[in-house]
Amino acid sequence: MKAKRIILAARALSLVFTPFYLPIVGLVVLLTFSYLSLLPLVYKLFLLFAFWLSTVIIPTALIRLYRHYQGWTRLQLGNRERRMIPYVISILSYMMCYYFMALTHVPRFMGSVLIAALVVQVACAIVNVWVKVSTHTAAIGGMAGALVAFSLIFSFNPVWWLCLIILVSGLVGTSRMILRQHSLGEVVGGFLLGLCCACCSVLLF
Repeated sequence: MKAKRIILAARALSLVFTPFYLPIVGLVVLLTFSYLSLLPLVYKLFLLFAFWLSTVIIPTALIRLYRHYQGWTRLQLGNRERRMIPYVISILSYMMCYYFMALTHVPRFMGSVLIAALVVQVACAIVNVWVKVSTHTAAIGGMAGALVAFSLIFSFNPVWWLCLIILVSGLVGTSRMILRQHSLGEVVGGFLLGLCCACCSVLLF
């Protein structure tokens, strides 16, 4: 009974902290700590909805349809050789969102959030050719990297936010190992990959 509860908790954490939430979290940080907080509330809600639709709902729905079409379970889709199509779906969804942002002339720093998320996804897809890494922890590592980069740009103290992200990354990484989706090396490797890619992307974009 206890083991079942642990597995249910691990599944819940994996679902709540899906890798697709990196752009949303980055956008919330920008809209809270930067000059973008002065934007009208309606405009900020519109941007959040557009990000949520393009980077969470659409790729999640398409990947789920692809999995059902192939007749695979979530565990079977986690096989390294079968992860490339989901990566392609998420990358195309992020590119579509960035194209929409370019058309609507949103502030540059918002685009940097999406670029960081896109770079993390591309890096994971490339690394996946040789070794498997956790996209869940890569996304959380991306949040940490983007937070560090924006703290340098906008001169705010990110310590408490970083503590929260590290705590969540530990919980999510543990849940992925409990569900036997990843090893410890894949979890840590994903986090470090996301951290480096997102931080460099935001600082260089």
